[in-house]
Amino acid sequence: MRLYDTLSGEARAFESGPEVSVYVCGITPYDTTHLGHAFLYVVFDVLMRHLEARGHSVTYTQNVTDIDDDILRKAAELGMDYRELARRETERFQRDLAALNVRPPDHYPRATQEIDRMVDLIRRLVEHGNAYEREGNVYFRLSSYASYGALSKLDRAEMLELAAERGGNPDDPLRDDPLDFQLWQRAAPGEPSWPSPWSDGRPGWHIECSEMALRYLGQPVTIHGGGSDLIFPHHECERAQSESLNPADPFVRYWMHVGMLRYEGEKMSKSLGNLVLVGDLLEQYSPDAIRLALLSHHYRESWEYEHEVLTTAQSWADQLAAALELPSGEGQPLDPSLRAA
Repeated sequence: MRLYDTLSGEARAFESGPEVSVYVCGITPYDTTHLGHAFLYVVFDVLMRHLEARGHSVTYTQNVTDIDDDILRKAAELGMDYRELARRETERFQRDLAALNVRPPDHYPRATQEIDRMVDLIRRLVEHGNAYEREGNVYFRLSSYASYGALSKLDRAEMLELAAERGGNPDDPLRDDPLDFQLWQRAAPGEPSWPSPWSDGRPGWHIECSEMALRYLGQPVTIHGGGSDLIFPHHECERAQSESLNPADPFVRYWMHVGMLRYEGEKMSKSLGNLVLVGDLLEQYSPDAIRLALLSHHYRESWEYEHEVLTTAQSWADQLAAALELPSGEGQPLDPSLRAA
């Protein structure tokens, strides 16, 4: 088996002992499961099953980012507690994936359960000189990690542009370098907060995943996955802080990224609102048809969703189901397009 590794930029032979650890970035639960989510997690469901078929013992961790600016904003719009919103949408997500026959991870930690351990990691980074405090906020010192950018292969101008687009706030005047990313965020009045040596606040997005990956899987993680939109800044920052904490080993052996699903010309995302919801599709198509439609695309491919793909996949699924029920050697030949798929 070969896996395309984003860091090396090439397909590498998969070399591992009998035990394999996998971490895939999970959801920020402020809205309903869409087809882009399904593409990501169906791909990794197939990978887990294949690894187990090869004889590996797989430990799979997937986090839930249950405290985030988007969750707080959506909860305020709905007039509900952010914890209830996160719980409700997490349960919906789990039901939708179960309906698609996606097996649950072995560990499913929520960020709010892990904050004390995240504070400890940040404290260690400060003590080692990899991070600094400004007015109750803590930032990672980019100059302390020479390999920053190796994963995304972006130049500084491209990083600044993407950081601004994806919540990195490079214009923050408290940072020594605009690309220094936030490890701890001081809470605004009225926001949920947790105690720390620097302020009452909450951890940054990147340190959350580092802590949960390191706690539940250890270092190095065999395979770390997510959507290709997470390569920068999220996975680039995860790598920097994790390898600064444990420089003797790489944080991850294989970085694996799945393509984006587009709809109406743009990436399918909650923030844009151009969603095709899994729950709606399950009212019209079988779970097998949805899986077949997703898996008819290469996992690293970004592709445009069109309704016809589900109609075709439903035909494939029906033919497969009919073929499985026939005695051996009987019945009509399958549609040639099914064999091609």
